[in-house]
Parts: sequence; structure tokens; C-alpha cells
Amino acid sequence: MTDLRIDGATDWAFVALGSNLGDRSGYLARGREALARLPRTALIAASAVEETAPLGPPDQPPYLNQMVLLQTGLTPRELLDACLGIERGAGRTRRVRWGPRTLDLDIVRFGRPRMRQAGLVIPHPELPNRPFWQRELAELEPHAR
Repeated sequence: MTDLRIDGATDWAFVALGSNLGDRSGYLARGREALARLPRTALIAASAVEETAPLGPPDQPPYLNQMVLLQTGLTPRELLDACLGIERGAGRTRRVRWGPRTLDLDIVRFGRPRMRQAGLVIPHPELPNRPFWQRELAELEPHAR
């Protein structure tokens, strides 16, 4: 992680990473690296990696999950678009809701307390249903000061 802080108007963003296909650890690393390279963005901290059972359809492998804390000058929409691009670059396809994936990036929280736009809800609506996200947030929140 980095001690780099971004000057100017910025927000804290908590982004969850998940993978349950192929080189799961490699996909998480690729996601972290791509997020750290975004313009006007610094990766401040990353949670421990945790293996969890899939929440979607049965008969899929377990997930590796992790969350990162970013300081970013991007808007929530710009960050979402960047996350979708990173997923596509990692071979992510969207065939089955909550199905297996090479890399999944979800904005869990972003600066402002609440936001609802087409395709973007913050905090992420599944946060109350994912105890591993709550643990990861608790691990990272002290770094967002």
C-alpha cells in the first residue's frame, strides 16, 4: 500500500474485490494494481483476503474476497466505469446473476453517506447481507482519517 495522499477535493472509497474462477489470488492482485493506477487515485490500504462460500447459484467454487480503501478525486460514476473496465480486462462476463466470475469489483461505500443513481447505489445494497464486507470495512476504516 502507499502513504501517498491525493491533494485537492477527494473522497474515500471502499471497493470490494472478489474472484472464484482461475487464479483467484492473481485476479485480486490484478484488481488491486489496476485500481492503484487509476488517475487521481491512491490505494491507501487493503484488508486481509478471506475465502467465502458463493452467495449465488450452487455448484460454483468458493470466492476469495478482499476490500481496498482508495482516496480518489474520481466521481462515483467515474469510479464505477473504471471498475467495470477493470473487470472486463480480467475476462469478466455477466451471464448469470451472482454467478462465477474471474473478478468482481463493487463500490461498497464512497465518501457521501448515500447515493442512488441508475446502476449505482451507495452504500452498496448488499452490505447488510455480507458479513465479510462488514469485517473488511471495520479493518479498513481506521485508515480513512
